[in-house]
Amino acid sequence: MSPHADFSMAANGHARTAFSALNGSNGNHLIESVNRSHLQYTSEDELHDVVCVGFGPASLAIAVALHDALDGTDPSLDIPGLQGRTPKVTFLERQEKFAWHSGMLIPGARMQITFLKDMATLRNPRSEFTFINYLFHKDRLVEFTNLNTFLPQRVEYEDYMKWCAGWFDEVVQYNQEVVQVLPEKSRTTSGEIKTFIVTSRNLQTGAIETRRTRHVIIAAGGKANIPRPFPSNHPRVLHSSQFCHAYPKLFNNPQYPYKIAVIGNGQSAAEIFDFLHANYPNSQTRLLIKGGALRPSDDSPFVNEIFNPDRIESTYCRDPELRAATLREDKGTNYGVVRLPLLEHIYETLYSQRIRYGNTPEAEERWPHRILPHRCVADVENSPAVKDGVRLHVRDQSPLYLSDLPNGAERQEVLDVDAVFVATGYQRDFHETLLRDARHLMPGGNLAGAKWQVGRDYKVLFEEKKVSPDAGVWLQGCCESTHGLSDTLLSVVSTRGGEVVRSIFNHGPIWGDEEQASLAQLRN
Repeated sequence: MSPHADFSMAANGHARTAFSALNGSNGNHLIESVNRSHLQYTSEDELHDVVCVGFGPASLAIAVALHDALDGTDPSLDIPGLQGRTPKVTFLERQEKFAWHSGMLIPGARMQITFLKDMATLRNPRSEFTFINYLFHKDRLVEFTNLNTFLPQRVEYEDYMKWCAGWFDEVVQYNQEVVQVLPEKSRTTSGEIKTFIVTSRNLQTGAIETRRTRHVIIAAGGKANIPRPFPSNHPRVLHSSQFCHAYPKLFNNPQYPYKIAVIGNGQSAAEIFDFLHANYPNSQTRLLIKGGALRPSDDSPFVNEIFNPDRIESTYCRDPELRAATLREDKGTNYGVVRLPLLEHIYETLYSQRIRYGNTPEAEERWPHRILPHRCVADVENSPAVKDGVRLHVRDQSPLYLSDLPNGAERQEVLDVDAVFVATGYQRDFHETLLRDARHLMPGGNLAGAKWQVGRDYKVLFEEKKVSPDAGVWLQGCCESTHGLSDTLLSVVSTRGGEVVRSIFNHGPIWGDEEQASLAQLRN
């Protein structure tokens, strides 16, 4: 099939593309279409080839790689295990629809990596799922080139991923919260585990559902990290991932003098701080950071090579102690840093306050928008001074670093605010919970604190001969300690998706005659 075909027939005889409406009003002949992938719905009670936990960018890239393998457009995915059949695949997603960092789609915010690191291009530039093909189908390709940028707006990139995700509606079950991945006892004499049972809760009905599968991919993404002493369930203490959902409700009057605290020294914290200044000019915003200054991310060309797909191999093969040291050294490319253009914009904002309010320490106290360095929140309670607000007890260590006099001492501060946004990253250990009932298969699983380990192909390492070679569990987005800083980012999702597909299906056909189907029909 042509890699950018608009209309063809799938094996089941249904049209893959249904024409629905003209795209735009300028007379352009392009058609807005509803696309369908080569993957087909699998009933809950059938034995699956793959059940994937989560349907974010990592899982989407795997779905795209499977489509490209069946489509024949990617020579690297000419895989024996996919010859002559369509795999039985289901993706289980907790959200009610596809969304990517929807709480941080701040107007004007841009991507931090090139659009070429999309769901397919680095693995297969001929794929239907490239960002450029998305622009072509949306009739914006020419205008995008006029922007002269590799960094699209974040809202546009999410729309691109939604467009990709829409191809796979037949194989994605939304509102499904996976609660357990359980090895199924084997009936064979060898006793090797050949299947797993994935249990999920339907969030609409509350019903418990189970699916049997040979292979499981856990790509559940990160869970918002709200560290102590911040409460995890306070209506006015919110993680940055909820910002765009929360601020319109909390701050419904743009002219009101709200008091807002932002915690963190990375890109998300800086974006929220800047947005509040621009859209709530009468507010009083405080950005609390542990260090002495916001620092720029290092995205220079040579440093950026640490995110190249081929760096994963050398990172994984590195001595563990050396690898850990290298990861600490490279964290300045991604953690606790801000892109330089935003830093310069924020500095100019604060400089404007120096002109308006004065440039003395006393005048700075009156600035509506301030960065408070060397601050650490020690306690959080309900505010007696601000209705429904929050009181922060803050350790101010700035005199230790910034005092003009010797022997500066730490001070205690109290901040009463209407709301607090905590931009402190994510936890990526949900797989430990899902696999809790499989620890008897883990090497050293009876030891306290033992963690699941994976091979270079992201396949979980079980005890030898406990799990069949034709079965297993793969982890995505939680392997930074072994596979490098790119593991949680978009940088390698397209190539990694292909690697996972090869790892699962490269062993050759393992299915019965009744499952055979004609792949040729998909390619005609």
